[in-house]
Amino acid sequence: MSNIQLIIEERAADIGKFLVGRLLPFRQKRMIGPFIYLDHMGPVKLNAREQMDIRPHPHIGLSTLTFLFEGSIMHRDSLGNAVEIQPGAVNWMTAGKGIVHSERTPDYLRDSEKIMHGLQIWVALPKDLEQMEPEFFHIEAQQLPTWEEGELQFQLVAGEVMGHRSAVPVYSPLYMLEIKSKQKQTVDLEGKLFGESGLYILEGGIESEGNQFGPKQILVAKDTSLCEFTIEANSTIYIFGGEAFPEERFIDWNFVASDKELIRKAKENWEAQAFAKVPGDEEEFVPYPTFPKK
Repeated sequence: MSNIQLIIEERAADIGKFLVGRLLPFRQKRMIGPFIYLDHMGPVKLNAREQMDIRPHPHIGLSTLTFLFEGSIMHRDSLGNAVEIQPGAVNWMTAGKGIVHSERTPDYLRDSEKIMHGLQIWVALPKDLEQMEPEFFHIEAQQLPTWEEGELQFQLVAGEVMGHRSAVPVYSPLYMLEIKSKQKQTVDLEGKLFGESGLYILEGGIESEGNQFGPKQILVAKDTSLCEFTIEANSTIYIFGGEAFPEERFIDWNFVASDKELIRKAKENWEAQAFAKVPGDEEEFVPYPTFPKK
């Protein structure tokens, strides 16, 4: 019997000047553990006239995880942080009761060609921490745990699993694990994972019980205790998940909460521009979207 419960394909989603591959949420699977949103951004080549300019916008009730494979993003937020995100580093921003941030091409790259490629992830907060004070942490690539098992290369992007703990300060039991292989071989994670688990194929592929799977797919496991598969040569995959929350989570635009009233108040506050401004990026903002009536 197959241990794959569901296959989620990337779907094109418009986030302004970019089309991204939307993976979560999915109508048949809104969350995997506490992971509630996952976009695959790029790879896209931008010329000297094209920039990444995601204007200041708000979040509540979640942590954002930005992880780049190529390119660079200048992050600014309403706490006063201004940090350039480069490949391999983790930007971990916890919105809590409310934060505003912008993501733009750094000034020194705006007159040149550049490539953008990475993952944008939202992790919902536990109910008792949804209204915590906002926080921001930037974890350099060399701070992330890395190890080898045989010919497999592992890196723990966030969370705790397999006896390793990432420096990213998460707020519920979860994991985001990178696995790379230069050759075809078996990956046996039986008994090493917990909660719900999804496997995202960035490049290469895997084989499970006679079935082949390629890039831009999430495979959702039925039982994380039975996670064994064959990874193809020159593959990179991400296994992520953790303990699911007992309460439902609601999403409205950039707001996540277990209580719709929190989302309603956040919407009102953003429309009234009552959120804190982003120092160094105070002039622009993303309006709350209005959706045409059907």
